[in-house]
Order: sequence, then structure tokens, then C-alpha cells
Amino acid sequence: MGRMVAWEYALLVRRYQGQGRNFHVSFVWYGPDGSRKDITAYGDTAIAHLNRVGREGWELVSAAEDVNNVQGSTEVHRYHLKRPLR
Repeated sequence: MGRMVAWEYALLVRRYQGQGRNFHVSFVWYGPDGSRKDITAYGDTAIAHLNRVGREGWELVSAAEDVNNVQGSTEVHRYHLKRPLR
């Protein structure tokens, strides 16, 4: 019988807020231990962050986007990741 793989999960959130030339993009990492860390300084694109955590063994499982353009512009992108439990 095959051995079952145990996974741990994390979440990368990209938040864009602003209007026109006045905008701010931030990235927050929610770790498998429940920690929350602002990782904006590690890169300015989601691809940069996904490649960085990919080198640490994380695999993208799904992505979701919320957009609210009622007052200004707000976009929230959520990247759900997993890797084998170590």
C-alpha cells in the first residue's frame, strides 16, 4: 500500500490599492504556522514572490481575485500554496 503524503499550506496575498498614479501594492505571506509577514520588500510582482517560494518547495494550488472599483480601485489576489510536510 502506498504511503500517504502529508501537506502544509500557505497563502500569498497581493493587495493593490489606489487610483491613477497614486497606488500602493503590498504582499503578505500567511505561513502554515499561522504567522503573518509583510514580504513586499522581497519583490514587486506576484511572479517574483511565487518563484521565490517555489525554490523553497511551495507549489501553487489555486489563485483567486477580488476587485472593488466602487471607490477608487482595490484588487486582492490570493495565491494558495502547498508543499509536502517536512
